[in-house]
Amino acid sequence: MKKKMALLLTAMMLVTAFAGCGKKESQAEPTKTPEVTKEVTDGKDNPTTEPTAEPTTEPTETPKEKVDVAIAALKGPTALGMLKLMEDAEAGTTANNYKFTVAGAADEITASIIKGDIPIAAVPCNLASVLYNKSKGGVTMLGINTLGVLYIVETGDGVHSVADLKGKTIYSTGKGTTPEYTLNRLLKSAGIDPEKDVTIEYKSEATEVAAILSQTENAVAMLPQPYVTTVLNSNEKARIALDITKEWEALNEGSTVVTGVVVANTKFLTENPDVVNAFMEEYAASAAYTVENVEAAAALSEKFGIFKAAIAQKAIPYCNIVLIEGDEMKTKANAYLQVLFEQNPAAVGGAMPEESFYYKR
Repeated sequence: MKKKMALLLTAMMLVTAFAGCGKKESQAEPTKTPEVTKEVTDGKDNPTTEPTAEPTTEPTETPKEKVDVAIAALKGPTALGMLKLMEDAEAGTTANNYKFTVAGAADEITASIIKGDIPIAAVPCNLASVLYNKSKGGVTMLGINTLGVLYIVETGDGVHSVADLKGKTIYSTGKGTTPEYTLNRLLKSAGIDPEKDVTIEYKSEATEVAAILSQTENAVAMLPQPYVTTVLNSNEKARIALDITKEWEALNEGSTVVTGVVVANTKFLTENPDVVNAFMEEYAASAAYTVENVEAAAALSEKFGIFKAAIAQKAIPYCNIVLIEGDEMKTKANAYLQVLFEQNPAAVGGAMPEESFYYKR
């Protein structure tokens, strides 16, 4: 009996022990369920747990409306730096809408420049000064775009320096204009008196001078490009003897011949500096294109009615196409205008232009 009671107690203790173990197991912390995050895919149905950002729209600047700008140049070397710009304007890829006019003579555009109907133009350097004085500051010089285009041509082989011109007869065009003043200064710089030491015969047309060169042995003439190229093409005896610009610079330190410049109507410039500055940036690239891509530029020259491609291709390397701005522009242009003023004040409009004539961006 005692043995049975002991077995019964043992059994009851075991049941109680198992019941306690079951209770402890039920009170244990439940397994944590992972936090639910918003699923996004990487485009390949692969879910990720990165939170989706709210789409944002960055504010964009409204493109500036293009401005219509009329631009003019004369039918000559001063227009050659604009060729690529003219092409780009036609294609609609320029900063603004440029409408170009190529005029046969300066008087076709001068009034429009002063009035502002043509706010930007390429003109002779001395004409820019004349317009500045005439308009009382209504015209501003933006940059030099063409240095000297004058050359001494001969049908012999006797001229190799300016000193060799002494005692010669020189045929030229441009009586009473910049070619005469330029030649006089060059001769004087070499110690030659234009009135006593040489004979200068001025003709009204370059074709007259070309005819003399074709008919006369050992003839000497001063001509601008592209007439120089025309003469060389038609007369195998003719040769370039002197580059007036190089000879000038050698005899006049710090000075040079300035043929063409870019000007702006002052009121337009004041009201639209960004437009003008954008144009000058494009003009710089265009001038460089003309110098570096002569054949392509020559084709554009014919396309826009400036020179025939065959003539332009040979003339462009001799036209001194540049773009000089700022202080250097002022120094070079002012020095050249001073030479003209000393010989004939009317050549620059009666007075030397003031500081405000020169633009610095």
